[in-house]
Amino acid sequence: MTTTPKASRFRLGLNRAQKPSAAPANPKPEPQPPAEPDAAEEYSARQLRIARRVAEKNGIKFSNDLDAIAKLKNAGIDPFDRGTIMNMVTPERSEQQTQKAQLPQRIEPVQVPAEQKQSGEVSPVQQRETEIHQIQRDMIRRRRRNTFMLTLRLLAFVFLPTAFVSYYYYAVATPMYATNSAFSIIKGDGGAGGGSMGGLLAGTQFATSQDAVAVQTFLQSKEAMLRLDKEYNFIDHFAQDNIDFVQKLAPDASIEDAYRIYKRMVKIGFDPTEGVIRLEVIAADPDISQKFNNALITYAEARVDNLSQRKRENQVADARRLYQEAIVERERVQEDLVKLQQSTLLDPEAYAASLRSQITTLEAELLDKELELQAFLDNARPNASRVSGTESDIKRLKTAIEEIEARMKAPLDSGMSLAELVARIQIATADLATRDLMLQGSLEQLRMAETEATSQSRYLSRAGNPVAPQDATYPRAFENTLLAFAIFAGIYLMISITASILREQLA
Repeated sequence: MTTTPKASRFRLGLNRAQKPSAAPANPKPEPQPPAEPDAAEEYSARQLRIARRVAEKNGIKFSNDLDAIAKLKNAGIDPFDRGTIMNMVTPERSEQQTQKAQLPQRIEPVQVPAEQKQSGEVSPVQQRETEIHQIQRDMIRRRRRNTFMLTLRLLAFVFLPTAFVSYYYYAVATPMYATNSAFSIIKGDGGAGGGSMGGLLAGTQFATSQDAVAVQTFLQSKEAMLRLDKEYNFIDHFAQDNIDFVQKLAPDASIEDAYRIYKRMVKIGFDPTEGVIRLEVIAADPDISQKFNNALITYAEARVDNLSQRKRENQVADARRLYQEAIVERERVQEDLVKLQQSTLLDPEAYAASLRSQITTLEAELLDKELELQAFLDNARPNASRVSGTESDIKRLKTAIEEIEARMKAPLDSGMSLAELVARIQIATADLATRDLMLQGSLEQLRMAETEATSQSRYLSRAGNPVAPQDATYPRAFENTLLAFAIFAGIYLMISITASILREQLA
């Protein structure tokens, strides 16, 4: 069996500590008559707490819970009435706000209205909701204003320029017709190879890449434009009245203006991996576009012929010049040899050889006589007449040898000795043999150059002939409109980002 707890068993002091400002402190409570012991058992703990709170709310001083119930009833207040309990819960401050007020935080200043409202007309919760709605309306209004301004800027800087460009391409631009062709430059098989690397690259696209680049440069030059205008009236075609103002060429336009139109209407591309030159010519008439394309290919073919012809002519001229120089040098050396041979003797070498043979013979006889004299002298009693005769023979042989040597060393009428003359003749003979070899080599080179000159070494081969188009190739309205939109959007984006960064840095 459970009994209802008495009021004295509850911690009334703690509740008063939690609500220190609910009622004024009562250090000296008035003496009250003691409650009956069974009166507390009529109320539950919850009812006692409610009665205590109602009494504190209404500012009634009491000593205990039962005293509070009695004084409330005497004042005509039913502490257990639902309306009385609901009035205890005031919407002035929420639990979160109460907790915030208890923390050591900064307290926002209270905005005092100009006109003091009567208490109880607008609650703080309603006022807070009103302020929140006002902030939301301001944010929506500011967002709408920013969206509207962004739309205006996009319309002014992106969409309107794109619309103008689209209108030009769809309604104003003159239809242009493009004729395409392709050709390549090949090397003849009969040409002489330029060394090991020339033979290695022969037959590939790298062997004629320089010629292809030269032809491409020529077709993009003013020379080609002037020749095309002279023969096919290129400038007059783009100065017609049926061409729009952007692509039209003024009647009094300069060569530079016409050349800018030419570079835009004549597109040339060279593919080094395939060795093919692709040519695209744009004109307002398909037949004229085809004529312009054929004419430029003809100019390119003539330029290729000129390039190879100039090379062949230079090779022949260089070979002929070397051959003539070899002939002149050989004649000079031969004349020097003849002059040396005809200076004093008909054949100095034979004469010198005969003198050397005489000296050799005399030296052999001298050696025999010296041996014979030595044999005579080896006897104990040599024959004096024989010894004297042998000595005389030795003297005569030595004298003859000295005379022949003196004759060989003596200067001739030309001022040179016989030995010097023979040496010069030998040098001139060797030089003449060298010049003969050089003359023979230059002659062979001349023959090869002339053989190459008779055959063309560069050819222009057409990979695709130009055909007049039926439909207009340009303008490509949709692609150009998208490109214009991307360009304007990119410019606007860069400007806006730059402005935002500068505004943030300067703020």
